[in-house]
Amino acid sequence: MSSLVLGFQEIEKSQHMLIGGKGQNLGKLAKMQGIQVPDGFCVTTTAYQRVIEQNKTFQALLDQLTILKAKDRDQLGEISRKMRQLLMEAEIPSDVEKTITHYLSQFGNHHAYSVRSSATAEDLPYASFAGQHDTYLNIIGKDTILQHIKKCWASLFTERAIIYRIQNRMDHRQVYLSVIVQRMVFPQASGIIFTADPITSSRKLLSIDASFGLGEALVSGMVTADCYKVKENKIVDKRISAKKWAVYGRKEGGTETVPVNQQQQRTQTLTDQQIIQLARIGRQIEAYFGYPQDIEWCLVDDTFYIVQSRPITTLFPIPEANDQENRVYVSVGHQQMMTSPLKPLGLSFHLLITPAPMRKAGGWLYVDVTPMLSSPDSRNRLLTTMEQHDPLMKDALTAVIERGDFIQSLPHDPKAPSQSRNHTDSPEEIEINPAIVHELIQRSQASIEALKQNIQTKSGSDLFDFILEDIKELKKILFDPQSTAVFMSAIHATHWINEKMYEWLGEKNAADTLSQSVPNNITSEMGLALLDVADVIRPYPEVIEFLQQVKDDSFLDELVPFDGGRAAQDAIIDYLNQYGMRCPGEIDITNTRWSEKPLTLVPMILSNIKNFEPDAGKRKFKQGKQEALKKAQELLDRLKPLPEGEQKARDTRRMIDRIRNFIGYREYPKYGMINRYFVYKQALLKEAEQLVHAGLIHEKEDIYYLTFEEFHAAVRTKKLDNEVIHKRKDDYKGYEKLTPPRVITSEGEIMTGTYKREHLPAEAMAGLPVSSGVIEGRARVILHMEEAELEEGDILVTSLYKC
Repeated sequence: MSSLVLGFQEIEKSQHMLIGGKGQNLGKLAKMQGIQVPDGFCVTTTAYQRVIEQNKTFQALLDQLTILKAKDRDQLGEISRKMRQLLMEAEIPSDVEKTITHYLSQFGNHHAYSVRSSATAEDLPYASFAGQHDTYLNIIGKDTILQHIKKCWASLFTERAIIYRIQNRMDHRQVYLSVIVQRMVFPQASGIIFTADPITSSRKLLSIDASFGLGEALVSGMVTADCYKVKENKIVDKRISAKKWAVYGRKEGGTETVPVNQQQQRTQTLTDQQIIQLARIGRQIEAYFGYPQDIEWCLVDDTFYIVQSRPITTLFPIPEANDQENRVYVSVGHQQMMTSPLKPLGLSFHLLITPAPMRKAGGWLYVDVTPMLSSPDSRNRLLTTMEQHDPLMKDALTAVIERGDFIQSLPHDPKAPSQSRNHTDSPEEIEINPAIVHELIQRSQASIEALKQNIQTKSGSDLFDFILEDIKELKKILFDPQSTAVFMSAIHATHWINEKMYEWLGEKNAADTLSQSVPNNITSEMGLALLDVADVIRPYPEVIEFLQQVKDDSFLDELVPFDGGRAAQDAIIDYLNQYGMRCPGEIDITNTRWSEKPLTLVPMILSNIKNFEPDAGKRKFKQGKQEALKKAQELLDRLKPLPEGEQKARDTRRMIDRIRNFIGYREYPKYGMINRYFVYKQALLKEAEQLVHAGLIHEKEDIYYLTFEEFHAAVRTKKLDNEVIHKRKDDYKGYEKLTPPRVITSEGEIMTGTYKREHLPAEAMAGLPVSSGVIEGRARVILHMEEAELEEGDILVTSLYKC
């Protein structure tokens, strides 16, 4: 067996780096019982490397390529052209040519072949590279085949392939190309099987595209193919298209496009029996690979040939479950305004703390709401909550319920509590002493200070046991009934005010104004404190100029020599001491905190200096408080003349007091949790350093790709399989490219809601507001919040982000 060329039957497992993803998959398919694959062989990456390794000009161009970015289009285009030209002009080494000739003689020199690229970076679970490299059909004759092998090599450096690799953060030097040479089949029909529906992502719904002739007409978009949907061996949907063109092979080589007879254009490409047969082949291949597949097929004389199979990389993972029951899951990330994936350590930490029925789905967490949807009572409560929190999520859940057959509905339980206290009920509740807020905060802070002291003495396996014990304390604080009663009282009051003021006065969203500048709102205090930092720095132009240039986190030490530098340094450090444990996506313990990367704060500080006057923090807080109190008095004055106005005013006053006293505390429990997270993280990173010194991991951040339990085991046993970390890093790259759905079922089907467009202009963008009301200003569309340069009055438009 040669290392230069491998026949499909000679391909062994784990030869991906030698023959690429497409070649590896064809080798597996060729050995499957009952699956027909046209004969062929792979010219390995060893042959490609032999061609490029001695070419100094090519290597120099490769060096230039590695430092360019996707935006450098002109330079990329010029280098791309030169590299492809060098590959086309290169001589194929004599032993490579001799081996290819030998394999061609085995399969028949007179036959036609397809010549296709198979890169080591394609057909991976996180990057398919579909269509990035070239394919040539109906190639006849040894010399022509050799020429097209070089064309495939050259396609590794087309501009689009280069940019795709840059966008996927792949090293050009680490991607090699194998070439597949495969006997041509000349089908009457061909197409694609998706073993998971490409529209809904349902894993139970298989989709088949089919058209006449070779698949090039379909792939190129020349024709709209027939589409058949199959579920559990039954055809559940058909769409028969007008197939006006077909691509066929020519006798002398190459292909031609010919018009399809008008009477045949709307004929069903496959019979129903063939559709079911092809669906079974698709399911067989999917079961073999263990992952939904995108499969290319050809039909020749009633025999289906498979010419390619690759994983569908765009599918969102299904939340993990222990049974096969129908289930519905809602996204935790959307509720946290965080749709980026969590790393394994972050996922496992969150699961240690939450009492909710959460399930992992790749790098995300989902809550199983099936039991709530099964009961009419809890279903109504859930939908009411979702309508207020995220109308799109409510729409998606409603779509599942309306099917009627996906979730078994339980009978109404007369003993169950009626729909959670309707917000229009009487405001009478057990009164809560406002002093409890200060007591709860003090209790939490004292507990965190004790944690900081006690954790210093812990290391090794003892540290993990200590953290597990402390998580019990964290859960006590998070789910303290007193704490919950405080913010739930405020939330209930907020809904009561909004509903009653609209009912009685026609006033919409009155609680928004009433909740301005409330005490104990740690999130608002954090923003106001950063305005104070800007005030300290504002008088010192040298410091400002320096901050505009800084590139790394050493800037804090470098501030001191400047006039005002020491004051600026102290202000930033004081801020970090109070709020430095926070960051975007902070529920993931692995995410970089402000204290770990203070540079993150610099753009925000500079923005505050630019956009606000001195003492803006104090003025904004005072102004907000005055507006809230003015609104409160206005509402009370308008209520008193109404029928039963005095009682309405008394009830409203009580609810306003609850909002003003308690709504700010709503933000505090999470702040306390994030404080603890940072203490845990600092201690765990010290343990990670010990693993680095012991040679178990390469860098301390590698532990982010272990669960808490796996990290503990590595520290205890001094053993760790680094392949687990490498695989999870690759998995994470794939997760970063996916868009998590709000609602997904156990079949993998993504349920979507629709933005309400009533009374909107035709060109308007619809989305979900952070707060209610109407405002005019400059809309700023921001893709990456850390790069945002917002000014006062700007309207931020962005996707759900890590918050």
